Amino acid sequence: MPPGRERSARVAGDGTPADADGESGDHELWRRSADGDDLAFSQLFERHARAVWNHAYRMTGSWGVAEDLTSMAFLTAWRRRTEITLVRDSALPWLYTVIANLARTEGRRRGRWSRLLRRVPDPPVVPDHADGVAERLDGEQRLRAVVNAVRRLPDAQRRAAELCLLGDLTVADAAELLGVAEPTVRSQISRARARLRDLLGDSA
Repeated sequence: MPPGRERSARVAGDGTPADADGESGDHELWRRSADGDDLAFSQLFERHARAVWNHAYRMTGSWGVAEDLTSMAFLTAWRRRTEITLVRDSALPWLYTVIANLARTEGRRRGRWSRLLRRVPDPPVVPDHADGVAERLDGEQRLRAVVNAVRRLPDAQRRAAELCLLGDLTVADAAELLGVAEPTVRSQISRARARLRDLLGDSA
């Protein structure tokens, strides 16, 4: 099934969750993956790769880094396939959490690299006349400003913002994943939005 396609869960004849079109749900696919079924894991990858990449891009503001983190997230999922916690028969919340952790690690690494680069003279700039490239770089720069602002939020607000503002999780799914009540998540998101407006000014 193509990534991003909406699915409605039902119960298959053997009692396992299944999609409306007969495909196995995430719970069944993860169970089979844990038993060594490579095909089941491939189905999970195809189902969620696009959403995971989109989330990685929103978390980093870089197309290339998003591709790397997506690969790392699914590698982590394969290695820890017996430990994965599903939310409403979906692996996306767990995968989003992995992406957030990887993105923070990548951000710290890039921060150290940037400090090293400041000691090196800037190379000559070669103009690039491709408008699409310029627009993409400008969009990535704006997104990085948002990502950096989110990382400055208090932990509870940051986690809620990563899942519901940068990510596309519902408040209900985020609450279940974080182990808190839905009103708590809504409150954290509201506070995060207010703080982000202060940090980003007119660009928020």
